[in-house]
Amino acid sequence: MDTTMDENTFPHYKADVIVHFYRNEMLTGAEAKNFTKSDITPTPKPESIQRLYMRVLQLLFGFRPELHYMMPLVENVQYPSMQEGVTPIMSLYLSMCQFLPMCRVYDFQMNDLLNPKAKRTISILSGIMNFLHFRNLRHEMSSEYQQAYKADVDKLRSCEKGIKEAEQKIEKLTTIPAEQQAESRELCAALTELQSKMNHEYQEVNAINEQLAELKTELAERSQKLNQKKVEVATVKENLAKLKSQIVESPEELKNEKEKMKEQVKNTKQSKELTEERWVELQMKVQMINQHKGDLKNVYKLLQDLQCGMDKMNGQQEEIHKLENFSENRKKELKNLVTEEAQLKRALTLKMDKVSKQQIRRQKNQEMKQQHVQTLLGEYDKVHQKRDYMLNQIQEIKSDKQQIKTKIQSLRDDCKLETEKAQTIYDQLSVMLDNFHTRIEDHIHSSRDAMEKMKAHF
Repeated sequence: MDTTMDENTFPHYKADVIVHFYRNEMLTGAEAKNFTKSDITPTPKPESIQRLYMRVLQLLFGFRPELHYMMPLVENVQYPSMQEGVTPIMSLYLSMCQFLPMCRVYDFQMNDLLNPKAKRTISILSGIMNFLHFRNLRHEMSSEYQQAYKADVDKLRSCEKGIKEAEQKIEKLTTIPAEQQAESRELCAALTELQSKMNHEYQEVNAINEQLAELKTELAERSQKLNQKKVEVATVKENLAKLKSQIVESPEELKNEKEKMKEQVKNTKQSKELTEERWVELQMKVQMINQHKGDLKNVYKLLQDLQCGMDKMNGQQEEIHKLENFSENRKKELKNLVTEEAQLKRALTLKMDKVSKQQIRRQKNQEMKQQHVQTLLGEYDKVHQKRDYMLNQIQEIKSDKQQIKTKIQSLRDDCKLETEKAQTIYDQLSVMLDNFHTRIEDHIHSSRDAMEKMKAHF
């Protein structure tokens, strides 16, 4: 037996730990104060161990200690008073035999209640402690699981509220009120017209910019040519001064050179006039371009305003898109939460079914116990009635017995008298018989003598 107790997988606690645990968790009041280490070691006290087992059964199964003392009587049980002292121990033994396999203790015996040993009681109590620790841990896990489920349900409800609010906001942002639909249509039409005008003006501005670029290139070329001609004039003047200093001036050559110079000056004047006229035309065109620039600035301001409006619309669309993405993510989370909720509901339904089945079983067991108790009480009442009836019969029998004893005593007295009379008669008869025998013997002797005489005579 001890080898099987040593093979258990649960840890064996010390006596101090066991006493501390059972005083704090199981026992209350005076029982907790009176329960000490001496109740377990070195020689366990059967009464304290039995009381402790009863409290364990009361905590786990609601089996009160008073129920152990109820005797399951049957009509044919003889001498029920002799079984009243055995019933609590037998009931406790049977209930512990049903409970201890849950604690991985399979070799519980009657000696563990009537004559417990320290090692076995410590192993049994440590097994019960291990079961209680496991029970408390599972209870905490189930409570945490229920709290997490409640938190998930609250999150799911908050997510549903947020999704509904986001959908309402999206509807408000996407749907245009009936009062502003006409204005929105007019604004859309105006925007399309402005866009078409802006495109046309952009084309015109691009054409003007191209013309300006061409004119600027022409001006640059003309200015380069003027600079070249100025440089040539300067070089010619320098050459003339050098020639004047070097060469003896002849009147004919001077005239020819002067004429050439006059022609060059005329040509330069004509080119200068042409350039000035071209410059005036370019200035006029630049003024026109500046006017167009002012118009373009106004148009650009309008375009900026439209761009701001478009940016706002794009921002609103981005917000709508974000809200749609947020709603999609929340819907996905909702689906995941719904699946988790369904799984949790299934697990809860399974647990509730198990709990309901256990409750139904407990109710049935309680009802069976109550019916059994009621039947036992009815049988007990019947037995008590029969017992009273039997006691009355026994008393009557005792009275009859007493009467019979008195009669027997009287008969004995009569018998004594009659035996004494018979003894006297017997004595008399024995004396008479002895006398008769003596007479017979005398007669026989006399007859023998007579026969011998007769023989002798014959």
